Amino acid sequence: MKILVTGGAGFIASNVVDGYVEAGHDVVVIDNLSTGKKENLNKSATFYEMDIRSPELPKIINTEKPDIINHHAAQISVPASVEDPGLDADVNIKGLINLLEASRKSGLKKIIFISSGGAIYGEADNYPTDETYPPNPLSPYAITKLASEHYLYYYHHQWGIDYTILRYSNIYGPRQIPNGEAGVVSIFMNLLMHNKECTLYHFPERPSGMIRDYCFVGDIVEANLLALDHGENEKYNIATGVETATLNLFNVIFDSIKTIKGDLDDGLSNPRRAIARPGDITRSCLIVEKARTGLGWQPTTSLDNGIKATLEWYTKHQ
Repeated sequence: MKILVTGGAGFIASNVVDGYVEAGHDVVVIDNLSTGKKENLNKSATFYEMDIRSPELPKIINTEKPDIINHHAAQISVPASVEDPGLDADVNIKGLINLLEASRKSGLKKIIFISSGGAIYGEADNYPTDETYPPNPLSPYAITKLASEHYLYYYHHQWGIDYTILRYSNIYGPRQIPNGEAGVVSIFMNLLMHNKECTLYHFPERPSGMIRDYCFVGDIVEANLLALDHGENEKYNIATGVETATLNLFNVIFDSIKTIKGDLDDGLSNPRRAIARPGDITRSCLIVEKARTGLGWQPTTSLDNGIKATLEWYTKHQ
């Protein structure tokens, strides 16, 4: 089938594009290259350099006539959304509406939408958290993701466009950039590889840092493949269900780098501390049982193995 992937030059979506191409699909990529990179583009995909808010977007969708749109393009940084909520809403909401309006006029079958399980639930009372918990977003970024889910429901109800919503936890892996929900992996890795000190953000009562659910991008690709034919008009947490404190994540990265680098300064093993930033939440961990039953998906990559694979890619491309 023909799949249009927005943000397909970015960290996660470029990996998804590779997975779609490998599976034999015809893939079209739209990306404005604000955070995506040309070197991430799959050579077999058709590429349009364009912002999802562009008035030219409907022409591309009408010309290409994709069967499915996989919508990854977004303003992805929680701190940036706090600093400029207007821009965050402009990209994440107006961009989606532009896409949906073009989709309904072109006869699109389905949209796979990337939401945020790592942010949308806020400080959840039910923990770990499943999809039945009422979202309580605590950042403009999370608010736009929830609003987008409501728009998808409306366009399905009014215009018959099917959707599958994937609520990602904190994703890491090859091609990752520092900004975004799990950018800390890339930040730690880059600093330590250059023998520089890291900063660990935390709440006063949690000196080991915030709790997150880190999922490897290779597992994410599999979820996006399964979502092509499953999960109509449902939302799914895509995560590991495993809690990891920031300090534990740092230690895994430090030990992996020390193994291959050898001369890593032991004085860097204790990162400096800084107070959590506006929009941060203390803990997030997701239940993924619905994805197991509804999509046939489950994570298979441990944090240790995922960090090693990410580091292997990093050392070859830096």
